[in-house]
Amino acid sequence: MPSSKKNKTPAERDIIYESLVTRGQIKQVVMEHTKNLFHNIMYLSRQIVEGLQQKLTKEQIKLEVGISEKSPYEIEVRLNDEILIFYMHSNVFMFDQDHYLWQSPYVQDDLNRGFCGMIMIYNFLADSFRYNRNYDTGYLIGRIFVNKDEHVFVEGKRQLGFLYNDFENNLCTNDLLNRIVESAYIYALNFETLVPPYDIVKELTVLQKIEQSGTIQPQTGKRMGFRFSADKDDMTR
Repeated sequence: MPSSKKNKTPAERDIIYESLVTRGQIKQVVMEHTKNLFHNIMYLSRQIVEGLQQKLTKEQIKLEVGISEKSPYEIEVRLNDEILIFYMHSNVFMFDQDHYLWQSPYVQDDLNRGFCGMIMIYNFLADSFRYNRNYDTGYLIGRIFVNKDEHVFVEGKRQLGFLYNDFENNLCTNDLLNRIVESAYIYALNFETLVPPYDIVKELTVLQKIEQSGTIQPQTGKRMGFRFSADKDDMTR
């Protein structure tokens, strides 16, 4: 085949190769740390749940508490009328340029520290699953990030949003993970379901009535009709 000026030069191909190898290896390391983090969260959650079950049994209190592994990427924790779902994303992410993370000297010293795996924590009502209320909403209450150095930080609500955001010093230890998981449980248990604003539920279509007939189907969410802010805890209509 005749040569062409449009062909990639060896130097360009070296750049492609170096970028492929460097980023690929970093992402592999990050994903491995993310899987280990998720496994440890599952282990700690089982410990917490088993401790709760034993205490409830001893005190003869009948509340539903349990944990199940829905897939290699998803854990479901039942705390009576609350469901917490820990979901591990299969991709590695880089934060957008406006994220406060880039202001950290820790990340500025090594930009590859900005590659992170992500585990999301969602809170649902248990009845949403029990009664197949498919239009009910759950809420993202926290996101756990881990990088190639096994440093962790959390974005989330209340304690989850301000206790665990020291990316430079938060090394992924069982003690730290235990506190993060406990904070998520506490937040969910104290995140009460509000009566939706009257104007949000004042109308019902015939189709909705037919679909709900004989079931407990009205759409429900802890903050239905309110704006759930990602950055603060006040809810506004």
